[in-house]
Amino acid sequence: MVLITDGIDHLNLEVIDLQKTAKFYKDLFGFEIKKEQPDEDSYIIGNEKVKLCLYENKKMQKYVKKGFAHLGLHINNFDDIVKKCEEMNLKIYYGGKLEWENSSSIYIQDPNGYEIELSKTFGGGL
Repeated sequence: MVLITDGIDHLNLEVIDLQKTAKFYKDLFGFEIKKEQPDEDSYIIGNEKVKLCLYENKKMQKYVKKGFAHLGLHINNFDDIVKKCEEMNLKIYYGGKLEWENSSSIYIQDPNGYEIELSKTFGGGL
């Protein structure tokens, strides 16, 4: 039997400030709080296709890569998200827009230092 998956269900992220992080993802992507989990200092945020589980850890240091490289999100309105990043004064890394296969991407960071790749074409068109 071949097991088939059609996407990543969710990502769990430890965050320094739950409110600040939820606001960042709301302001940039329109993510909504889907579930509050106050006993765990946690929110599940996202939209119909993407879910992030955020767990507050005030002792967490800003993220330093240790195997996890980045979170990649496909963006339907790529030019608009680039403009939104600029409006929010977010630093765009690696010299700006990068081309790979049949797609364009930019790289930013969230308030916790997690790197986020924003891509024009899902999976680079592969």
